[in-house]
Amino acid sequence: MLEVGTVAPAFSAPDQNGIRVSSDDLAGSWVALWWYPKASTPG
Repeated sequence: MLEVGTVAPAFSAPDQNGIRVSSDDLAGSWVALWWYPKASTPG
């Protein structure tokens, strides 16, 4: 768990169009991320 004010670790993930976006691409911008760990999985 990250503490408030901790710099986010480097990451890369696909956006809604399937284009890879990395934390370097977003540097200097406010970013909100959320995900659903069980999305697209059985159960």
